[in-house]
Amino acid sequence: MAYTPEQTAILEREPLPPTGITTGEVAYEVEGTACSGYVARPDDDGQHPGVLVVHNWLGVTDAVRFRADMLARLGYVAFAVDVFGADVRPTPEEAPGVAGGFYGDQRLFRSRLTAGLEQLLAQPGVDAGRTAAMGYCFGGSGALQLARTGADLKAVVSFHGALQPGPEGEAADIRAKVLVLTGAIDPVVPPEAVDAFEADLRTAPELDWQVVTYSGSMHAFTEPGTDAPDFGAQFNAVSEARSWRAMKDFFAEAL
Repeated sequence: MAYTPEQTAILEREPLPPTGITTGEVAYEVEGTACSGYVARPDDDGQHPGVLVVHNWLGVTDAVRFRADMLARLGYVAFAVDVFGADVRPTPEEAPGVAGGFYGDQRLFRSRLTAGLEQLLAQPGVDAGRTAAMGYCFGGSGALQLARTGADLKAVVSFHGALQPGPEGEAADIRAKVLVLTGAIDPVVPPEAVDAFEADLRTAPELDWQVVTYSGSMHAFTEPGTDAPDFGAQFNAVSEARSWRAMKDFFAEAL
């Protein structure tokens, strides 16, 4: 896979395991819609925890593939779900409208995510009792939406995802431990959104959750190449590295 130099530098932080990893596209269908996901796994015959990776608002691109590769290097089977459908890979100008269609149709959004989890569980080498979900921006919101369905996940991580409180009482349906990684100066996820999200989670006293806020970090702070501070989005190398380590520690504990 020919990633950008910036993506490759981040990927190479995780060394290849002795047996290497194997990757590939996965074609599947959801309610009549053709989808094209991506899987990365350790190249061995063992059983591994599975991680569903939810893409940003550009769909299944190298931005999510290289993260799946990183997870495979760590010993996870990673499946990048295709929420939009195989024929939908929006441009940056089209992306807000495409993503907005899913934000506005919770049933559709969750059905695509649930189908992705089913695809993850169908992959060889996945230990069905140790699964998690994570995602970036739109995908961070998606990981949290999946958790709200009561999906049998051990852990969920949102990287700078929009925080949408669900219907009253729904937080009690979450079975996963929750880690939210957000930017202190992210206009997409302002402090009042974080406060409302935390208030919602507090309605479920038994829920295990954390919110980590990174100073000086805008939206998309983990995505190399992002440099649009006038629009509130900018890569932050320090916060990217810190948030990945936080996810690694969280998964190591939960899985």
